[in-house]
This record gives sequence, structure tokens and C-alpha cells, in this order.
Amino acid sequence: MKSYTIEKTETEWKEQLGTERYKVLRQKGTELPHSGEYNLHFEKGTYTCGACNEPLFTSDSKFESGCGWPSFDDSLPGKVEYVKDNSFGMQRTEILCAKCGSHLGHIFDDGPTETGQRYCVNSLSVDFKN
Repeated sequence: MKSYTIEKTETEWKEQLGTERYKVLRQKGTELPHSGEYNLHFEKGTYTCGACNEPLFTSDSKFESGCGWPSFDDSLPGKVEYVKDNSFGMQRTEILCAKCGSHLGHIFDDGPTETGQRYCVNSLSVDFKN
């Protein structure tokens, strides 16, 4: 298992994050589409990891994809880890916080911008800072 700069026991993570965030960030859950507070959020600022506050995405990379989750076309350099995910009979790429290993969502090659990427992120996985 990979080690991260920030490591805690699952009990410590659960106490810090609470039930809903723990399910998404540490157990690779997914919030319901169109339910997250950052889905239609377009203020200027930075989106940080909901577990360790590491900056992950800027508002300049956020776009409305219509998929029901916050979408970004790029991440901050070195801040996101990419892991093959073959769960649920699909081949996808999971995205994790590179600092603490928390689950953010998945990345897809169907983005509408020049990067061609769509980082599909759970609102519960991130916080926002102006």
C-alpha cells in the first residue's frame, strides 16, 4: 500500500470527516448527482481536499458539464494521483488527493475544453477557499 504525506487511522479519519464525507473520501463512495453544494458553484477561488486541505483545482478550470457533479478540465500540478479502477465492470481512472490518498472521483476523456479532460469530483471531497 502506498504511503502518503498525511496518514491517519481509519478511526481518526472517520472522527475528523463525519459519516458522509468519510464514505466518499475514504470508502470511495459517490454522492447523488445534482446534490452537491459545488456542482453549480462558480465563484473565483481554489478547491481543496476535503480531508487535508491541499489545493487541488482552481475555479478557472471548473466548467458546467451537466453530469451532476463538479467538473474540472485540469488539476494543479502534482496534486492529484491517478489509479486504474476496474470496479463495477467498468474501466475508469480514479483520482485521489496525492497528499492524503483520499478519493475525489474519476477522470474521463470527454471534456469540452482543449485538455479534453473531465475531472468528475464529489462535492463532499472538496472544500472551497476564496
